[in-house]
Amino acid sequence: MKSDLTGLGELGQLGITDSDLKKSVAFYRDVLGLRHLFDAPPGMSFFACGNIRLMLSVPEGSAERFNAAVYFKVPDIQTTRELLVERGVLFEAEPRLIAKMPDHELWLGFFRDPDKNLLALMCEKRS
Repeated sequence: MKSDLTGLGELGQLGITDSDLKKSVAFYRDVLGLRHLFDAPPGMSFFACGNIRLMLSVPEGSAERFNAAVYFKVPDIQTTRELLVERGVLFEAEPRLIAKMPDHELWLGFFRDPDKNLLALMCEKRS
């Protein structure tokens, strides 16, 4: 029997484990400017990213860490990059053109949070 995957197209939350939750909360809230929603025990903090919720948590017991690449869609990648650099963010390289699509160019710029999780700025430049 074929499974029905209807409803799996929308992402509701991304989760990242961090070794120092306090430091990571400050980074996502104060440096990246995400709106902090709430904290929940044991060791979780949630942020609003448009229609997606970001959960930061500390690894529990012997649980393995998990990592995810989080892509932040921005209208102007260079201006956003400059603002983040002023706030102390180190980019792995200058944002660059990844692909030319029929109606836009896809640009990405990668950086990391305090726990070395991979983050990126994503911009769809339209002509």
